[in-house]
Amino acid sequence: MRGPSRRPLVALWVLCAALLSGCSLGAEDPTPLPAPSTSAPPAPAAPPTTPAPCDNALASYAPDGALPAPDALPPGSTMAKIRSRGRLVAGVSADTYLLGSRNPLTGAVEGFDIDFVKALAKAILGDENRYQLKVITAAQRIPSLRNGDVDVVARNMTITCDRWTQIAFSTEYYRSGQKILVRRGSRATSLADLGGQRVCAPRGTSSMETLVRRAPQAVAVGADSHTGCLVLFQQGAVDAITGDDTVLAGLAAQDPYAVVPDQAAFTDEPYGLGFNPAAVDLVRFANARLAQMRADGEWTTLYNRWLRAPLGPAPTPPRAVYGRTR
Repeated sequence: MRGPSRRPLVALWVLCAALLSGCSLGAEDPTPLPAPSTSAPPAPAAPPTTPAPCDNALASYAPDGALPAPDALPPGSTMAKIRSRGRLVAGVSADTYLLGSRNPLTGAVEGFDIDFVKALAKAILGDENRYQLKVITAAQRIPSLRNGDVDVVARNMTITCDRWTQIAFSTEYYRSGQKILVRRGSRATSLADLGGQRVCAPRGTSSMETLVRRAPQAVAVGADSHTGCLVLFQQGAVDAITGDDTVLAGLAAQDPYAVVPDQAAFTDEPYGLGFNPAAVDLVRFANARLAQMRADGEWTTLYNRWLRAPLGPAPTPPRAVYGRTR
């Protein structure tokens, strides 16, 4: 149980979590956005009825040649429709420190994932600030894409064959790995050390699936987000948190009593940008933008801005894998 000195910290993050739940940026976007069209957006096309075989989850759609300029987008394409609307709509987290979280001083949602939204917005609209963020939970990522509520999800989402049956992915833009976070002084350094203990992970995530599958001796506790797990951890309701190392690094930075012990990651978590499965042209376009970012050093610049301090020097950007045809 925590002492009084920790209450301001808990209160701050409980308040932030409460404010972020179910919200979108709307008028609080970093820059004023054009007024949305009064006409209803076209309904997303139905995805293929039979999912394509998935021999390699990392294989995505190859770019259609060089990245076109914003004023030369193919007529009738998904990108042209976004440009006509005047903004890119992205589903993101606003409480995952370092990846996507609200800056308490400026009110802007920022982080590694958000910078990929900016990069895509710049390629389509010629201005990295012409985007709208919709704050979603991990469990809302796939429904938001399938319902056409957002154009893209940039929310540390792991590419898997199962998810390919529901949505489409870009090529991998970051390789993370699942680890555990515990209280300072704990001897646990792996899931195997958490038998009988309460371990939190967000519902609807691969982290929760791995926890249940690989640590049946632990007591799995779900939350809407990793910030929700941190609140439970600070209240003494759970003993540990599991998730991607990027996310856990952000949680540990917010709590002096939390630590990510030295450990080997027990999963590979390749992150991809998520898209509606019918928007293959947008996936190809995004892959061309990602290829450009790997080649010109922009990817490394973004890594150094957000992740170098907690995770060390920038690795080589993940290699693009193509070959998917449907």
